Amino acid sequence: MKILFFSPAIWAIPISLGHAFEWTDTEGKHLDLTHDGRSIARYIYEPIDESSAKRREATYKPFCHIYDRHLKDQFITKGPGGQFTHHRGIFYGFSRVSYTDRDGEKHEKIDTWHCRGGHLVHREFLEHSADSESASFTSLIDWVGDDGRPFAEEKRSMTFSMSGDDILVDFGSTLTPTVPEMRVDGDPQHAGFQFRAHNDVNDQHKSATYYIRPDTGIAKMGETINWSTKLDDKTTRNLPWKAMSFVVHDKRYTVCYLDHPENPKPARYSERDYGRFGSYFSADLVPKEPLTVRYRLVIHQGEMKSEEVAQHSERFLRNQ
Repeated sequence: MKILFFSPAIWAIPISLGHAFEWTDTEGKHLDLTHDGRSIARYIYEPIDESSAKRREATYKPFCHIYDRHLKDQFITKGPGGQFTHHRGIFYGFSRVSYTDRDGEKHEKIDTWHCRGGHLVHREFLEHSADSESASFTSLIDWVGDDGRPFAEEKRSMTFSMSGDDILVDFGSTLTPTVPEMRVDGDPQHAGFQFRAHNDVNDQHKSATYYIRPDTGIAKMGETINWSTKLDDKTTRNLPWKAMSFVVHDKRYTVCYLDHPENPKPARYSERDYGRFGSYFSADLVPKEPLTVRYRLVIHQGEMKSEEVAQHSERFLRNQ
């Protein structure tokens, strides 16, 4: 039986008892997930604090960390600071958002990626649950513009489950404008759904990072390919999956990034040796036609073969 809660006011610590998955909330800060007592993930949702530039930088968007399951209180993902402070674990946003507000005023180049002029604010949890099979939550997030007023509402859901020792992270988002019309845009390095590994990858192990691609298989260490403007490019555009293998805490991890065919296309991928990868698209939205996306990440300690990543992709699509 799943335990569901719909009001933050009734949360207890721990939130669920007697199950393999368990949530623990540090109210107003972050939500932690364990599996059989071992740390799995931390969702950072502290509201934006504009008391100083440093505090604003630390709190201008929600994101999700993944723990190193074998090192207590250590993440394999990146938080604020380091190389490109705006890169945060598992995150979602767009560097070029434009919209027309209810007064007819146009707002251009609103940035919910670097959060310059715009930012994202978690308002409440609409749902969360945990049982022996999985754990999930839905976070209600305001997308806020340069005038300090929300222009869109996002319902962001994340579901965590296990496949052997692998962590499966299902990410879903529905973004609905609260203004007459809006557009999300950017470029493959600064928009979309992305994963960023711990900053130690940048500082110590960039040359050990490699990618696994559907068309060419396992690439050389340190070799990266980034987006192309060619419409028929099959290396960076509209891929069903991609995987990145990297070293952190002296252990190798492989993260599979699985796209869903119903997500907006064209979707353009980018890779970085310091541990950020993902894909980006552009889309136009109106209140009656919100933007819905679905992705899955597979977090694996060790190396993987192309065939294994492809099998994960097939299972993801079968279960949707």
